Amino acid sequence: MRLLIIDDDVELCGLLKEFLQREGFAVECAHEGLSGLEHAKQGGYDLIILDVMLPGLDGFEILKRLRAESRVPVLMLTARGQDVDRIVGLELGADDYLPKPFNPRELSARVKAVLRRTEAKANRGRLEVNGVVLDPGSRHVTLDGKAIEVTTLEFDILEQLMRNAGHVVSRDGLMESLYNRKSTPFDRSIDMHVSHLRRKLEGGRPVIKTIRGVGYQFCQTPEDALAG
Repeated sequence: MRLLIIDDDVELCGLLKEFLQREGFAVECAHEGLSGLEHAKQGGYDLIILDVMLPGLDGFEILKRLRAESRVPVLMLTARGQDVDRIVGLELGADDYLPKPFNPRELSARVKAVLRRTEAKANRGRLEVNGVVLDPGSRHVTLDGKAIEVTTLEFDILEQLMRNAGHVVSRDGLMESLYNRKSTPFDRSIDMHVSHLRRKLEGGRPVIKTIRGVGYQFCQTPEDALAG
């Protein structure tokens, strides 16, 4: 497994590289935003560890540009206590985050967990419900044969709802299932992302139903949205 660390702290990168190599990873480092982005775009990495605060381009801008053309897993490093950094990172498509300072063993565990989730998603079969087709391997979504552009977070939410079509998925359950942690202030934006999904998917028929005070239900048929 090849990892890329983008962090301007040269000493930290050296320590992490040595530790992660002992864990069995091949590790490369970049210490500036633009060079880090160029390394990331070259491809071939299984995961990128990306610091928020960088000279040149910050981590948010790197992630934004990277997500325009790549789905490589990204674990972001943020300043401890900066909830807004973690929220923005997840909004832009980060797969996980870790506040500084941290224990290298926790970083290694997080990296392995993200890689396991990524592999599991890629190996899951295609879903087709109520005219919506979702392919975890390519991360493509279509509605009645027409391609639908969704963000990384929207895709993950949609996959959870479709895999539980006909059943209610709670807001808290979405956060714990997707990010393997208890609810945080970020979970308040779940409603916004579901609203975006509705606008993209519900041209001629309802697809996602809100169960007030609980969560959401993906409708197996148009008639399901009218029931209850």
